[in-house]
Amino acid sequence: MVPRGAPAEQAPVEKPPPRKFRGALTQYIAAQRGADSLELDLKGEWRALCLKELGAELAALDVHGVRQLVIATQALTVLDLSAAWQLREFISAAQRAGAVVSFRGAQPEQLRVLDEALARAAFQTPGAAAPHHESLIEPVTELGRHVVRASRDTRAGLAFLGHVAQAALAAATSWRRLRPIAIVRQIYDTGVTAIPIVALIAFLISVVVAFLSAQQLQRFGAEIFVVDLVTIGVLRELGVLLTAIIVAGRSGSAFAAEIGAMELNEEVDALSATGADPFELLVLPRVIGLVIALPLLTVIADVIGLAGGALLCRFLLDIPITQFVDRVSESIGPTTFWVGLVKAPVFAVLIGLAGVYRGLQVQGSSRELGRLTTVAVVQSIFIVILADALFAVLFMEMGI
Repeated sequence: MVPRGAPAEQAPVEKPPPRKFRGALTQYIAAQRGADSLELDLKGEWRALCLKELGAELAALDVHGVRQLVIATQALTVLDLSAAWQLREFISAAQRAGAVVSFRGAQPEQLRVLDEALARAAFQTPGAAAPHHESLIEPVTELGRHVVRASRDTRAGLAFLGHVAQAALAAATSWRRLRPIAIVRQIYDTGVTAIPIVALIAFLISVVVAFLSAQQLQRFGAEIFVVDLVTIGVLRELGVLLTAIIVAGRSGSAFAAEIGAMELNEEVDALSATGADPFELLVLPRVIGLVIALPLLTVIADVIGLAGGALLCRFLLDIPITQFVDRVSESIGPTTFWVGLVKAPVFAVLIGLAGVYRGLQVQGSSRELGRLTTVAVVQSIFIVILADALFAVLFMEMGI
């Protein structure tokens, strides 16, 4: 019997255990748990600064026995890659536990980026086999990228040629706008300073050609035709072609490097900001100077090449210099010299435009400068050889 006035003892009442994930309200995740399903409502800003809290909330979710996992992203305002990676790890764990994952609303773009990056890394790993669908789609994707890249390059090249033509027409209206001082400087840089190397290469190549041809023609007692071979070869092809290749290596790379360095230092943008035309200041003087210098270098290469052939014929075949000169005048036609010389301005335009075009494309870093300088040289040499082949076909059709 309990005394009067004494408080009655109450039997302890056990609280029912809280039901996990049923309407739980947390900072970043609202979860609803069904019999065999789990619905998550992501909300707030999922950033790298909140990875600890996000990890704790995701770790508190029990996915064992879940067959259907639904993730809603409508209330998710920010999701960076770090948080997306943590969410992806949770989804992967749920899938390994046997849950089918679906999204209410759009799947976050960050998850797709991570999946594609991991798939590509696995595909590029040595010894890893690409999935069947990836092996079928990848060639088509690469083909599309090449087509788009080629289309952009073509449009950029045509725009560049249009700017050059417009600047040339505008500069032709005034002698001062042609920048004669800058043109003279380019003639000196691309022409005068290249004379020693051009002369040396022309001399050595003509000697080699004369020596090899003399070895073969001596078997038939036709040593005199060595003069014809050296003369026609040097005047029509070797003189201008070798000179153009040397100039492409020297001047084409110099154009790309100079203008590329100006692009990196934002000097080209500064010219545009002051109202000056970069094409009129940087492109035209270089191209015009090279157009003037390359034919002069070609004439020097022709003379030095014939001199080298004459010296070899004198000391190897005992052909006197006077006889060599007489045979040269007999072997060349009225167009032999001009056929080679007319190519020089065309080659100069191609080399100059290739160099300045690649220089204007430099952006971002010095590595890009080196890459585009190399591209300028390779493309200049290729275009020169291609143009020489087209000239050969044209002259053959014209009977020259």
